[in-house]
Amino acid sequence: MAAILEEVKASTDESDSMVDPEAALYQKSMRRLLQPIQKHLEDESVSEIMINGFDTIYVESKGKITKTTDSFKDEETWEAAVRNITQFVGKRLTPENLSIEARLPEGHRVHIVQAPAAISGTSVAIRKFAKEKLDVAELIKFGSMSEQCAEFLGIAVHLAKNVIISGGTGSGKTTLLNCLSAMIPSDERIIVLEDSTELQLQQDHVVQFEVKPPDAYGRGGITMRELFRGTLRMRPDRIVVGECRGGEAIDMIQAMNSGHGGSMSTAHANTPLDAIARLEVMSLMGGVDLPLSAIRAQISSAIEIIVQISRFHDGSRMLTHVSEVGPVNDEGHSTVKDIFVLVEKPDGKRELQWTGVRPSFVQQVQQARHELKIELTEPLWA
Repeated sequence: MAAILEEVKASTDESDSMVDPEAALYQKSMRRLLQPIQKHLEDESVSEIMINGFDTIYVESKGKITKTTDSFKDEETWEAAVRNITQFVGKRLTPENLSIEARLPEGHRVHIVQAPAAISGTSVAIRKFAKEKLDVAELIKFGSMSEQCAEFLGIAVHLAKNVIISGGTGSGKTTLLNCLSAMIPSDERIIVLEDSTELQLQQDHVVQFEVKPPDAYGRGGITMRELFRGTLRMRPDRIVVGECRGGEAIDMIQAMNSGHGGSMSTAHANTPLDAIARLEVMSLMGGVDLPLSAIRAQISSAIEIIVQISRFHDGSRMLTHVSEVGPVNDEGHSTVKDIFVLVEKPDGKRELQWTGVRPSFVQQVQQARHELKIELTEPLWA
């Protein structure tokens, strides 16, 4: 490994002097060490590369996962490539720390799990950073949402409604969050919190924070909850959390209930009601001394819109529900009302349609009508 890096360093020419030397060294060494998957890294149609061992490589392209015929020379070559990745990101795989998550220079997110947790050898998943930034217009073109729904979501974002994007792994939650965040007015201060930076907000006044684990001696780390608490003192107009995974959910809920409207995040869940239940569980993980009934009431008060997205067997990703969160009912359960639902037509095609239910913020829309673009959603506010 050391010999390879020295050889690469010696071969760094004058063309690399204009860029970060460390990044240039990384690029050269990775081209050599990751040669078996280099074509997939360069292929813009590939969204994820999954290496289950030195001789088992899968890729996801256009929503479909296929096994490739590529492989690394042997286990030693593969381990050298993994060590190069960990060396660059400044993290270590040890017997006490069997997995790491990090961000590569190109923006790709990488997750590594080593033996003995990985039975068939060190496993790596690389979620690629999309160079082309999708927008809502393209999602409409792909059939992921309807024009009417897009207008509705634009109005909700403009009016600073708190939005949760719910979906399974690989369903397109982060892509959708990117698209919806583009609807935030450009004169607002947006603070973004993520475990690994993935979001690509287009506004000028964006501050991005990233979770950092402590070093081998327990120094220098910062958690999502610590970032969130600090963010509240930094005058955000909007807070965007890449993904709620744990106890930070209660911090987000409390922030939404204390005047920080227009916040957005994602959560792993299969339906809008499941998303609320997931937020309940994560809030309880925050260690707050509150009964479930109180947490449930806070969530129902804080979250206003849940956007459900799913990936189908044909690889397509589509919104299946856009729902408004209602108050807790007499039985103490959370409620939602669907504004848009994906309907399968007689010809087998799917279409996101308005359910006929009017949102609760009709009056607010009517009062702000002069600053909103209302065309296709006119029936919702009449």
